[in-house]
Amino acid sequence: MAEEIQEQGNNIPKVYDPQSFEKKWYQYWEENKFFHAEVDKSKKPYSMVIPPPNVTGQLHMGHALDNTLQDILIRYHRMQGFNTVWVPGCDHAGIATQAKVEGALREEGTNRYELGREKFLERVWDWKEQYGNRIMYQLRTLGSSCDWDRQRFTMDEGCSKAVREVFVSLYEKGLIYQGTRITNWCPDCNTAISDIEVEHETEQGHLWHLRYQVKGTDQYVEIATTRPETMFGDTGVAVHPDDERYKDIVGKTLILPIVNREIPLFADEYVDKSFGTGAVKVTPAHDPNDFEMGQRHHLEEIKVISNTGKMMAGAGKYEGMDRYECRKALVKELEELGVLVSVEEHEHAVGHCSRCHSTIEPLVSKQWFVKMDSLAKPAIEAVKSGKIQFVPERFSKIYIQWLENIRDWCISRQLWWGHRIPAWYCDDCGQTSVSRTDLTECPHCHSKHIHQDEDVLDTWFSSGLWPFETMGWPEKTEELEHFYPTATLVTGYDIIFFWVARMVMMGLEFGKDIPFKHVFIHGLVRDSQGRKMSKSLGNGIDPVEVVEKYGADTLRFMLITGNTPGNDMRFYWERVESARNFANKIWNASRYMLMNLEGFDKDFVPSEEDYTLSDRWILSRYARTVRDVTENLDKFELGEAGRMIYEFLWNEFCDWYIELTKARLYDTENVRARNTALYVLSHVLEGTLRLLHPFMPFLTEEIWQKVPHAENIKSIMISEWPQADAARISDDIEAQMTAIMESIKSIRNMRAEVGAAPSKKSEVILNFKDESLRAVFAENTGYLDKLASSEPVTILPAGAAAPENAMAGVVNGVEIYLPLKGLIDVEKETARLNKELEKLEKEIKRLTGKLSNEGFLKKAPEQVVAGEKEKLAGYEEKKKSVESRIQDLAKL
Repeated sequence: MAEEIQEQGNNIPKVYDPQSFEKKWYQYWEENKFFHAEVDKSKKPYSMVIPPPNVTGQLHMGHALDNTLQDILIRYHRMQGFNTVWVPGCDHAGIATQAKVEGALREEGTNRYELGREKFLERVWDWKEQYGNRIMYQLRTLGSSCDWDRQRFTMDEGCSKAVREVFVSLYEKGLIYQGTRITNWCPDCNTAISDIEVEHETEQGHLWHLRYQVKGTDQYVEIATTRPETMFGDTGVAVHPDDERYKDIVGKTLILPIVNREIPLFADEYVDKSFGTGAVKVTPAHDPNDFEMGQRHHLEEIKVISNTGKMMAGAGKYEGMDRYECRKALVKELEELGVLVSVEEHEHAVGHCSRCHSTIEPLVSKQWFVKMDSLAKPAIEAVKSGKIQFVPERFSKIYIQWLENIRDWCISRQLWWGHRIPAWYCDDCGQTSVSRTDLTECPHCHSKHIHQDEDVLDTWFSSGLWPFETMGWPEKTEELEHFYPTATLVTGYDIIFFWVARMVMMGLEFGKDIPFKHVFIHGLVRDSQGRKMSKSLGNGIDPVEVVEKYGADTLRFMLITGNTPGNDMRFYWERVESARNFANKIWNASRYMLMNLEGFDKDFVPSEEDYTLSDRWILSRYARTVRDVTENLDKFELGEAGRMIYEFLWNEFCDWYIELTKARLYDTENVRARNTALYVLSHVLEGTLRLLHPFMPFLTEEIWQKVPHAENIKSIMISEWPQADAARISDDIEAQMTAIMESIKSIRNMRAEVGAAPSKKSEVILNFKDESLRAVFAENTGYLDKLASSEPVTILPAGAAAPENAMAGVVNGVEIYLPLKGLIDVEKETARLNKELEKLEKEIKRLTGKLSNEGFLKKAPEQVVAGEKEKLAGYEEKKKSVESRIQDLAKL
């Protein structure tokens, strides 16, 4: 492949076609192992781990943004000479992946239970292979320079060993325990889920007021509930200790309607006196707050709703009915019995499963938990002390606030896909044993009648170990010693709790250090209307489709620019087109230079006297751009760095400097001047391609291979990051050149205003308010001639009067005059202006009549009348200008 590249020569095709070279260069990089790095202790390490995408489908636009940000950082540091490693991989994504495969089985008319655990897991592994490979293809298509030799999966052998070691260690330290607690249960996924996997949405519901009779009296206590179907599990009614309404009956017994079970009325400070009637039914098996009250008051836990959302035996005749169907029927019965007092509209937050969006059912179940207090404290301190820094910093407050209010983490899931919990139960002695190796007999009584826990661990338990497990932990590897802690974690703000906090806690506990120094947070990619991209809305866009149409560089540059850290961005096809136009601009500018390289001496270096003002100006602007881009990349202002390169290449290098060099490039007589222009062109273009490389890797490689560069370097991606030559930065040179460029723009505008033909030269007279510019313009009138068709250029002596019958403009301390005589055909221009004047007078007459019509003024909306008045004022202003121009022409 290297020979093929050498044979291509310096010419590049007329049309920018990314499809013709992007795959070629990615293959070249991979074949040459440019992405791979061995441990090199002579270099400073810079390492990152990819937020492992779930093997549930394919990458979306948010992944494209996330991986572009990471790739920019890794390519930038690689070029700076760091020992860089970017570890790729995928997450097994327990609930999400199992749900996908179970959905596929349903379509086949079967389910996991019919297949059995072993066969089902074979199907999931097949799914993982298919979609895991698709994800890796997409990452390559985007240009991600991951170290593919280090690719990992959260359920590969090494990661599984790390997961088991962490589980057993935490268990031995007393930080993992098994307990019967209230958990968030998803009836559809049929598993417990953690608090942060619950999405709360405000829903319009009802508050049912029911009355419970005080035993042996005619008294009733009125309670209000949003979930009457749970009353079958009521084991008490609670009021606030200071509520005067219930002082006399606290401690008495109530009769639960329909069930006729006796339950206590007790006082607890948790109750809000102002809500409802101040009396609340307590259902410890179906509400987390009721569970806590039940623990305090030793209440029985009666489970009346099953794991699948159906009513259980305790619900009597409603057994087997769906929980919401039961609610309807039960409310009707309560009304018939006279137990239902009233119903009121009530808006409240309802928890939904973040995966399938089913309504969560709080259920008492036996689960495995991690004690969080002792793990959370050092994780909070790591951020408060500045050891870990969030970018933007505001996200650290969200992280700290969540950790300070953290509850114990339910880590068991009633699934088959995932890391199976390494706990074994003895059927004979009843003991539970947790082990690093699979057990075949009970360590306590040596019985062979043991069985492993059926459940698996929460996905976030294993992905929480990702930064150090991918480096070989629990083994003491060279990678772990050199590359851990990693430098930067790039991730979206939506998984700060799910993932970032878990990694910090696990890293400090087991990696014995923070897992990363910076957490670079980005926002979500939304559609053009600001909506989240989703399948249900049909507004998702496959990054690969954009790449196939516009190229990876275009997509990357669009995603990175116009975006600030931590904020959401909107996807507009117009911005994709704009990024493609930028790539096309670079392509054409490079092609122009390469077409003029013939006869150029690559060993030629100009002397200082060889440089023109424009050479010194572009070298100053280039050095300043290198400095500012580097500073912004170091501050994680990647979008701003990209914008600076765009502005420099498009507005300064392409639109100005290339135009300013044309006269010298076409002058074959003055070889030294031509070589100087080519030297500066190639020096600035080559260096700017290196600056742009992390953002647009394919385009820059394709062009860089053609332009003069250090011959022993095989790829731009392993070339050195440009260094800013501070001595080249000159405010004076830039101000001088800016004055000339602004003058050229002013002359062009004046010529356009009078319709002067581009080929027609016009005299330009200059007068200086800033005397320091007089000599600069005197030495560089050629720029005005070549770029503004200005000949001759006359410089007035200081204090001279302004010429008559000339258009005038003032920029940067320079007065510019264009004598009109000889520049335009007076008769033709006068006729044109008179026609324009006639049209304007007709419009003014029409609008004046309309605005004096009382009927229009009364009927038309206020904004329409205001709009017509604005139009009239505009036409009148334009009329004055045209009349003034006609008068000026009459003087010529």
